[in-house]
Amino acid sequence: MTDLESPPEPEQTPTLQAEGDLPTEAPPEEESEEEFVTEYPEEPEDRQVEEPKDADEPTDGQAPTTGSEDSPAEGFVRTTPALPRVIALANQKGGVGKTTTTVNLGAALADLGYRVLLIDLDPQGNATTGLGINHHDLDVTIYNVLLQDVNLDECVEPTEVKGLFIAPASLDLAGSEIELVTAFSRESKLKRALDEVIDDYDYVLIDCPPSLGLLTVNALVAATEVMVPIQCEYYALEGLGQLTRNVDLIRRNLNASLEILNIVLVMYDGRTKLGEQVSDEVRGHYGSRVCRVVIPRNVRLSEAPGFGQPITTFDPSSRGAVAYKELAREVSGVS
Repeated sequence: MTDLESPPEPEQTPTLQAEGDLPTEAPPEEESEEEFVTEYPEEPEDRQVEEPKDADEPTDGQAPTTGSEDSPAEGFVRTTPALPRVIALANQKGGVGKTTTTVNLGAALADLGYRVLLIDLDPQGNATTGLGINHHDLDVTIYNVLLQDVNLDECVEPTEVKGLFIAPASLDLAGSEIELVTAFSRESKLKRALDEVIDDYDYVLIDCPPSLGLLTVNALVAATEVMVPIQCEYYALEGLGQLTRNVDLIRRNLNASLEILNIVLVMYDGRTKLGEQVSDEVRGHYGSRVCRVVIPRNVRLSEAPGFGQPITTFDPSSRGAVAYKELAREVSGVS
């Protein structure tokens, strides 16, 4: 019986031979595998090993130079679309630092040599006054662009920062949501106006109102990407899921290229346990989209708008100014 069983074993299953005839038949199988392995890596070994080394080298020290950094988050941001980029800063919760981030990130990008246009879509007009512009002295604002089909370049105003421009808001925007209801192609009014001047700028930052109405929808339709500032407090996390769902709706129906590419943690206080917990929770859930740079709580950031200046000119050496400069470098991929 042993003689009859031995021939079918090599023919049927090599596993039975490995179990019964380990000293005789297992070695040739290992040799064949070793020969194949040794023959395969001899030539491509250098190429296959060098590629992961190239991907690992920037992860250790050269953060801003390449797309895949320490995590897929920064890699995801660094491999972002080519200029021009239209970024909508949106969060339906108020007081989370949207306007502060819009103004100071725009100024920091302008300091890097980019031409930046800020579009103030918030009826409160804080981005407008934060750059020293009095909307009462203006004849044309973003309201006229949306509701009266005025060219966008007619309402653009220069600022004290070289390379930084703004399309200011006015109180008339407060009633624009109702007026847009009956407008033709109401969701894409801003996009059509922006398409006429987009080639004049490298970055367009849109300061959205703290709601998910038609003004925010216009911003999301015109944008190529979304940046979400999140205050490092518990309540700031509640509306993020709803915003994500709305972005998905816009992407499926109105703007197929729209994505949330950046989530920025602002008003961070490292002395509190809550700040660390919120940061860990956000990074754990949105890891690949959360920016490495965190914006700290800083009194000078709160004082700068009262003087009509961004933090980069009001107090360039403050912690807030340094943080926004680093954020600009991370977002733009400048080393």
